[in-house]
Amino acid sequence: MRLSTKGRYGIRAMLVLARRYGEGPVPLKEVAEIESLSEAYLEQLVSELRKAGLVRSVRGAQGGYLLAKDPAIITTGDIIRVLEGPIGPVQCVVEFPGTDTCDCAESCVERLLWKRLRDSMVQVLDSITLADLMAEEKKLNPSSGTGDRSC
Repeated sequence: MRLSTKGRYGIRAMLVLARRYGEGPVPLKEVAEIESLSEAYLEQLVSELRKAGLVRSVRGAQGGYLLAKDPAIITTGDIIRVLEGPIGPVQCVVEFPGTDTCDCAESCVERLLWKRLRDSMVQVLDSITLADLMAEEKKLNPSSGTGDRSC
C-alpha cells in the first residue's frame, strides 16, 4: 500500500507553512520552488486543505497561504485524511465506512489483520504533528537554518 503524491506533497507543503508559522503568508510559488513541486498541483492540494480549515489564504500582493492552526495541533493524520480520504488498507475497514462493507465481514479472519493495520496507521499518523516533524528535521539537519529544502 502506498500513499499517493497528494498526501506526500501535502505534508511537504504544510511543513513549509509550518516553518514560517507566525511570519505571515507564504506565496504558493515559493512553496513550489522550495519543494520542487508543480505550483498548479499545489493549488489543488492547498484548495482542499483550505476547505478543511487547515490553511488560510490571504489575497493581494503580499498574499499567500498560512496555517490556520498552530503546527503543534495539526497532525499528519489530519492532512492525510483531507487529501487521501479515510485511512484504511482495504475498503472493508476504512475508518469511516460507507455502504461498501464486505458481505463476509462477520466471518472474515483477514479483516482482523486489516483492522490492526489500520489502527496502527491511525495511531502513528494521529500522534505526529507538524511541530514534531519540524523538531525531527532540526535533529537531522541542525545547521540548515530554516529547514527549507527540496528532496
